[in-house]
Amino acid sequence: MGKIIAIANQKGGVGKTTTSINLAASLAYFGKKILLVDADPQANASTGLGVDIEKQEKTIYQCLINTISTKEAICKTDVPNLDLISSDINLVGVEIEIVDAEDREIHMRNALAEVKDDYDFIFIDCSPSLGLITLNALTAANSVIIPVQSEYFALEGIGKLLHTIKLLKNKLNPTLRIEGFVLTMFDARLRHANQVASEVKSHFGDMVFNTMIQRNVKLSEASSYGQPVLQFDADSKGAQNYLDLAKELIERSK
Repeated sequence: MGKIIAIANQKGGVGKTTTSINLAASLAYFGKKILLVDADPQANASTGLGVDIEKQEKTIYQCLINTISTKEAICKTDVPNLDLISSDINLVGVEIEIVDAEDREIHMRNALAEVKDDYDFIFIDCSPSLGLITLNALTAANSVIIPVQSEYFALEGIGKLLHTIKLLKNKLNPTLRIEGFVLTMFDARLRHANQVASEVKSHFGDMVFNTMIQRNVKLSEASSYGQPVLQFDADSKGAQNYLDLAKELIERSK
């Protein structure tokens, strides 16, 4: 049975999609069978894996409104062992279409139940909000990874996310847990980056991954070419960081 992990933080620009793409690709490199679900209407995880979203007719949108089966929406990527369910701007409409449904928070859970046993890990790349789609992702997930940017105001908004997770545990998903916080865009040369890292570790202790994702231009360049950094430049610091994070996640999941 696959482990479903939401990658979430309602603060934008913290490296959610970069982490979703590159952690998924790194685990695939280690032979794990991976599905990445793009649950953001901006569809950056889809384009970051080289998918032309203009040509994708079957996306997570249709899965959530129950017009196609989840297996129909799965597409192969150029990364061995890594499949994708893409997104597009139509996903914005889901919140309006299912808001009055009694089961509105469990559409994602129902959709992924169909394919959960086919993968070792399923990652859900969440949008930078705590709207209904993100609530669906957290309700479907076994755990959540929270990327935290290594800059001032890094902890801004995390309290709200943690409160939402607590409410979800009480009402919809009692087994949901925090898989870990991952520090992103870390630059060891900067005093404030080290201060933020210390602050996050003092707040959350063992829940913080040991691996920190260092600021690396290859990560953004890789996305612009529609590739994980491991394909774009396997020798880069960004590629090594995500391989290390993948190893750490495998150890935590044993």
